[in-house]
Amino acid sequence: MDRLLDEEDDPKIIKRFSFVKRLYKGATYEETADDVGKSASTGSRWERRWNDGGLGQLTPNFGGGRPLKLGDEEQERLLRLLREGQPWKAQEKGLL
Repeated sequence: MDRLLDEEDDPKIIKRFSFVKRLYKGATYEETADDVGKSASTGSRWERRWNDGGLGQLTPNFGGGRPLKLGDEEQERLLRLLREGQPWKAQEKGLL
């Protein structure tokens, strides 16, 4: 397990793998989850994925977040306005 951990460079996989490794050393779900800043149920899911397929199953499988609300032109306008340095009011932010 240590060799696999040393060879990995993705911080998310390292966190998940470290969680599984601590479980195998006898730590509880609650202790280990607290150490990595996750819930025990998330840790349980990581352990199940490890048992189903090893290190390859610990790779995150999410799409990276929801789509942007602003189109390209709106993003450019927002950046331009932010660069001008004017203070923003809450109502003005809603107009973008």
